[in-house]
Amino acid sequence: MSLKPSPEETPGLRRRFVVSSLIVAGLFCVLALRLWYLQVLGVDHYRKLSERNRIRYVAIEAPRGAIFDRNGTLLVDNRPAFTVSALRQEIDGREQLFHNLARLLDIDEAQLEEHWRKGEGLPRYRPLPLLEDIGREAMEKVQENSVDLPGILVEVKPFRAYPFGETASHLFGYLGEVTEEELSQSEFSSYRSGEMVGKTALERLFEDRLRGIEGQKRIEVNVRGRELRQVTTRDPLPGQNLYLTIDAKLQLAAEEALGDRAGAVVALDVSSGEILAFASRPNFDPAWFARGISSDEWRELIENPSHPMTNKILRGQYPPGSTFKMVVALAALESGSATPATRVQCDGSINLGSYEYRCWKKGGHGSVDLNTAIKESCDVWFYRVGLETGIDRIASAAHRLGLGQPTGFPFGGERSGMIPSRAWKKQRFGTSWYDGETVISSIGQGFVLATPLQLAVMTAALANGGTVWRPQIVEKIVNLDGNTDWVLQPEKLGETAWNSSALNAVRKGMAAVVNEVGGTAWRSRMETIRYAGKTGTAQVVRRKDDNEEAPDDEEIPYQHRDHALFVSFAPVEKPQIAVAVVVEHGGHGSSAAAPVAKAIYEAYFAEKGNGSAPPRHDASGG
Repeated sequence: MSLKPSPEETPGLRRRFVVSSLIVAGLFCVLALRLWYLQVLGVDHYRKLSERNRIRYVAIEAPRGAIFDRNGTLLVDNRPAFTVSALRQEIDGREQLFHNLARLLDIDEAQLEEHWRKGEGLPRYRPLPLLEDIGREAMEKVQENSVDLPGILVEVKPFRAYPFGETASHLFGYLGEVTEEELSQSEFSSYRSGEMVGKTALERLFEDRLRGIEGQKRIEVNVRGRELRQVTTRDPLPGQNLYLTIDAKLQLAAEEALGDRAGAVVALDVSSGEILAFASRPNFDPAWFARGISSDEWRELIENPSHPMTNKILRGQYPPGSTFKMVVALAALESGSATPATRVQCDGSINLGSYEYRCWKKGGHGSVDLNTAIKESCDVWFYRVGLETGIDRIASAAHRLGLGQPTGFPFGGERSGMIPSRAWKKQRFGTSWYDGETVISSIGQGFVLATPLQLAVMTAALANGGTVWRPQIVEKIVNLDGNTDWVLQPEKLGETAWNSSALNAVRKGMAAVVNEVGGTAWRSRMETIRYAGKTGTAQVVRRKDDNEEAPDDEEIPYQHRDHALFVSFAPVEKPQIAVAVVVEHGGHGSSAAAPVAKAIYEAYFAEKGNGSAPPRHDASGG
């Protein structure tokens, strides 16, 4: 049989050959065009893609701005800390790696797994922190055994440092990792998962100033993502520095004087509202949060019955007790319902209907005028005068001194306190006001509440003649180049031109409290500086015996003991500084709170060398 194609078959083969040739030619043309596109038209685009696969960008954290006191004393800084991180793209056997690392550093493998899971949402090329703020010895162990720890590196990161430990922790606040909820907000659009952010107080309020600008490291990697070399680095820019109105020496004096007791201390410059000391006890350690607080540490804080996480200066609301008596006195003198010479017979109590309202002194004070009533804290004088004056006039005087409303301190969460009136009770409870409630309010009990910051603002207004200043905490903000970016401007909340004779009479009584025999704070007087004050004892639980001079009854449970208060200003003759002290369940203002204020004045005038204070004499202040 012949294999030669027949003439009929030849045209078909030719057509198929031509079609096949055209297809092959077309494919070659397409490949040629594609090659031309890749080599000529798309060269820039694909060079960028190649570069992107070859180059990794690693962020370098910026040190946060430092915080200083008014004299330039460093209060909050940064320190270099060693962090063990994992390069996930370089890790093949995680279980064996974690086993080696845990055995080397004598830690639990579960701790490493927990941090690994927390960082799963981070970009793979970004180092994932496994252990933060390790010691130098641990760092050296990791580096010496790097051959057995592939994918593990030691980074140096800036961590917050607190030269004075827990001091002023409620003022500085603390840092925490930015949350997913925060990342969804426009305010945090420039943040990355895992970054630290200010959570409370100054760290949060000035987050945008303190944060700084992160740097960037460009590294070259191979196809497996392993680092080959560092290409370029852009150094981070630290945040701006805050200079506070705080005086570190006064802050330390306040906290040392409070000791382990729960309470609050505020010291103000009476001429501007600048805060000189800001102490809420007990404190917490902000360094715990800077490195990542453990569950045990957090439990220790939230289960503490003294509430170390609560800023008592802003959120603590206390009956002001006898420290409220200056308000009642001013309201009475302004309205004409009493004069400095008005005398009231104190036999130890008054009767109003079927109720008896007792003075703290069982036997009574005898016949007392305003000066003696303030000096010896006679309740009966204020009962009588308060009834004559009326709750609405008292409330008006209190509001003019800054009580009953927030001071506008910028931290947020500030409580407003409570100053009752007839209209308030009608609206709140739908009932009328009773005279017995005026009696109780006249000694700062009942519905009356105030924060320590409000008490300091009130006292400063008494000292300066009637100006209520908004409390200020930041003196200035300084840029990296040393130039001042912002400066404090004192702000008035209100101003009352009190009758000068009325104001002088009240201040004279406050001077007698400290500087005259029989005054309730006589034991806390100073030999070289005359200061004025008023003690207060606020009942937590109503008791039969409310004797301010009696020793603490140790049988009374701690949580039922009275709060101790003291408000004061110094010097009497030309006031410069006002101090408010609250010691929770401290017992008596004279023994628990007044010595705290004395310690602050000793530190304040020692720093000034007593040069700005006039000599001590017997004339009353006014």
